[in-house]
Amino acid sequence: MNPEKYVQDKAAASGSSFYYAFLFLPPPRRAAITAFYAFCREVDDVVDEVSDPNVAQAKLLWWRKEVAQAYAGQPSHPAMHALVPHAAAYGIEAGHLQAVIDGCQMDLEQTRYLDFAGLQKYCHLVAGVVGEVASAIFGRTEPATVEYAHKLGLALQLTNIIRDVGDDARRGRIYLPINELQRFDVKAHEVLNRGYSERFKALMKFQAERAHAFYDEAFALLPEADRRAQKPGLMMAHIYRTLLREIERENFQVLHQRISLTPLRKLWIAWRTHWQGR
Repeated sequence: MNPEKYVQDKAAASGSSFYYAFLFLPPPRRAAITAFYAFCREVDDVVDEVSDPNVAQAKLLWWRKEVAQAYAGQPSHPAMHALVPHAAAYGIEAGHLQAVIDGCQMDLEQTRYLDFAGLQKYCHLVAGVVGEVASAIFGRTEPATVEYAHKLGLALQLTNIIRDVGDDARRGRIYLPINELQRFDVKAHEVLNRGYSERFKALMKFQAERAHAFYDEAFALLPEADRRAQKPGLMMAHIYRTLLREIERENFQVLHQRISLTPLRKLWIAWRTHWQGR
């Protein structure tokens, strides 16, 4: 299998909302974002699918070396073979990829966050940096677009955290900040044991309101000059925000199930955003 086919299959198999936004890009940009997304999936899968922490650590170390070798002209993994040819054209630096690995490393070493400031540092690595690279691939001309990408990445990651509370708890992780659990009198064991309560719903409502605020901040930061080029990011934003509203309508029943949108609905939102341009 050639590298381009490998990353295409990796992106498509993930079922991610991001994939639907890629479909509307011109071929060179689509190839670049697909390769970058495949890399992100590869390192994220190390954390999610490897049960032995020592093996996961070794795999992340391998990826660190692979990134360094790839930027020295010697990639070995098909994802890196597909990504490196686009790096110069879109300003994708080795430091960006290492930052994504740093975020995955945090998942192996930290399962709780004391406060939102700590969680925000994690979100920057696994989502803000990703948003920055994606915005460069989509095409940006204004410095403010980088700040928009960071805010949007944070909003998307907070939506992921809300959606995945139950799945993450089954892996022993709670991303909801400890001081906010305490504020709403929600005990960690209640989350781990799928214990719904009015206190839990109030906590999740607070999380959702914060995510909505970051979506609004991101949209306000996007310069008009880059709005057309950044439509794929706006597609992702609208898909994820629709998901967030669906979770709200389901009264935050996220501990025992993973609420999602159908592929057709994601495609419809992406298509509507493409034609509306906002």
